[in-house]
Amino acid sequence: MNYAATLAVLVVLSFSFPLTVRLGAQLGVPEVLGASMLGAVLTFAAAAYVVRWQVTRHRVTVQRLAAARAQVAADPSSPRAYFVGGEHLGLILLRLDRRREAAEVIDRFARLGGARESEIVALREALSNAERRQRRAQGREA
Repeated sequence: MNYAATLAVLVVLSFSFPLTVRLGAQLGVPEVLGASMLGAVLTFAAAAYVVRWQVTRHRVTVQRLAAARAQVAADPSSPRAYFVGGEHLGLILLRLDRRREAAEVIDRFARLGGARESEIVALREALSNAERRQRRAQGREA
C-alpha cells in the first residue's frame, strides 16, 4: 500500500468506527468487541507508521551512501569526499551493518594525507564497537 491508500483506509476506519459501534450496540454486540476492534485498528495504524518510517529512513541512508560513493569515486584523494552531510562514509556503512566495507573505507581514509587524527580515531572506535556488538550477539546465539 502506498501512503495515500494507507491514509484513505485510516480515514474511512476512523469515520466509520463510531457508526459501527452504535449499530453493533443496537444489534446487541457487546462494547468490548467494539473496543477490541478499535485496538486492532490502532495497532494497524501504529504498525503502518513504524514500517513507513523505517523504510524512509533506510532509503535516505542508501541515498547518502550512493552520494558518498560517487564523491569518493570522483575524488579519492580528498578527505572531504568521504563526508556527506557531515557524516562519514564509514559510519554510513556501519549503520547499514557492512563492517568489512566500512573497515576498508576507514583504512583508505586513514592513509590520506589530509585526514585528521581525531576523525580516524573516532571511526576506528565506532568500527571496534560494531565488531564487539556482533561478537556479543553471536555469543548469545551459540
